[in-house]
Amino acid sequence: MVNRVVLFVIDSVGIGALPDAEKFGDVGANTLGNIAKAEGGLHLPNLISLGLGNIDGIVGIDPIEAPLGTYGRSEEVSQGKDTTTGHWEIAGLHLTKPFKTYPDGFPDAVIKAFEEKIEKKTLGNKAASGTAIIEELGEEHLQTGYPIVYTSADSVFQIAAHEEVIPIEELYQICKIAREIMMGDHAVARIIARPFVGSLGSFTRTSNRRDFSLNPPEETVLEIAKKEGLDVIAVGKIEDIFNGQGITEAVHTEDNMDGIDQTIHYLKKENKGIIFTNLVDFDSKYGHRRDPKGYKQALEEMDKRIPEILKSLKKEDMIMIVADHGNDPTFKGTDHTREYIPILIYGEGIQANVNIGTRKSFADIAATISDILNIPTTGKGESFKNLMIK
Repeated sequence: MVNRVVLFVIDSVGIGALPDAEKFGDVGANTLGNIAKAEGGLHLPNLISLGLGNIDGIVGIDPIEAPLGTYGRSEEVSQGKDTTTGHWEIAGLHLTKPFKTYPDGFPDAVIKAFEEKIEKKTLGNKAASGTAIIEELGEEHLQTGYPIVYTSADSVFQIAAHEEVIPIEELYQICKIAREIMMGDHAVARIIARPFVGSLGSFTRTSNRRDFSLNPPEETVLEIAKKEGLDVIAVGKIEDIFNGQGITEAVHTEDNMDGIDQTIHYLKKENKGIIFTNLVDFDSKYGHRRDPKGYKQALEEMDKRIPEILKSLKKEDMIMIVADHGNDPTFKGTDHTREYIPILIYGEGIQANVNIGTRKSFADIAATISDILNIPTTGKGESFKNLMIK
């Protein structure tokens, strides 16, 4: 019997372009496979022991004889390749309409309304790399005190500010104002606070980032679990992605290692239900910055911690290691990539060496969690519980 599921998202670790990748300009993308190719292989013995190399169609990771876990991959139904879309589908929702994006910056009317509300002018208003735009406009920001507004290929309205110019709490308040404006016709998936410190030439972003999301449009497996009296513990940016909906307890994290530490901390406590963790560094520090070497190192660092995580599992626990989209650091541009995600499952009650094949929707993960915890489903996805339970 399983009464606690650890849902562990290794953010952006895609494993090959989806059949519809052409629609997204992502033919040839393969986050894991292309990192392995570019960096002379990947040393991931613990993920491999769970079945990573045995997943159908995986490139750059060799299979083994007898993996310890259940393994497979999944396609995505929702029309997007962003963080919110991926996580919401993992939690049991399908988004048929993609979130709005602003590749040429935000309309004048939006910026004017925002400036009036915050009583400050703004800088930027264009699509840009977060590290590049603070180098470009950081000095002007220090001189004027005006926040830097920018976006990306994702559905985001990002606000960068130096922590000594606009204090953290004020920046969060500004983001809440932007959230009120970016609704209805201009609704974006997330408003993101992007604080930084330092001086020109050495600006660095801090871990005080916060995301202000939309509420999911329908009930997720998290809300259902909470309603059923279970714990839903959010580690990392999960609370932000779901705008707190369906969360009973949350902790934000500084980096991947902190995310693992916090997950282990909650595993050692007495709780039942779902521990939902996101490790964002792969995406934010290495995928978007097109740094395959850094991405490889981060993967190998995480892999070293897997035994510690598994050792912390109790008898009635199960861990599901998945991703939410791709972000191939060898690919063109700086955007996410439309890819299959891996699914690795391990626990005392889970079958070893079972291939669940290619799932048609990330929502199969939510359906399986509902099935395992014996709670209602969101109505999306198909459970694969019967394939993997001993």
